[in-house]
Amino acid sequence: MRRIAILAAGLTAALSPVAATGQSMTPMRGEVRSFTDAFAVRVFPGNPYNQRIRVEVHVYDQNFEPVAARITPSAFLLAGQASRPVLVVVPFDGANERKVRICTESIPFPSEQTQIRAQICGKFFGHRRF
Repeated sequence: MRRIAILAAGLTAALSPVAATGQSMTPMRGEVRSFTDAFAVRVFPGNPYNQRIRVEVHVYDQNFEPVAARITPSAFLLAGQASRPVLVVVPFDGANERKVRICTESIPFPSEQTQIRAQICGKFFGHRRF
């Protein structure tokens, strides 16, 4: 029994750095004040892996319904150990405040054996000032 506990502890220690590493995006939350009909957020998707990944950025409301936001660039290849800026412009659609989730999604390549689609989302709150 003791041998199993030692083996389990060693396996956990060996796999922990792999499990802790994952796709990233900064910032993960923010509050923006705007004097226009939209607010802008600059996010930085990151790739902690050594191989390149395909990334898409999407914007959703609080219920994860898609929001018609302008995203530049919305899809791109991201080199290993790299990050890049993405500009997201979210319209207020007549409201004075808007809560959205900006999500970075890694899209698997068709030739890859693993077809897992990872998603990480940040919460952003826009205030319209007159």
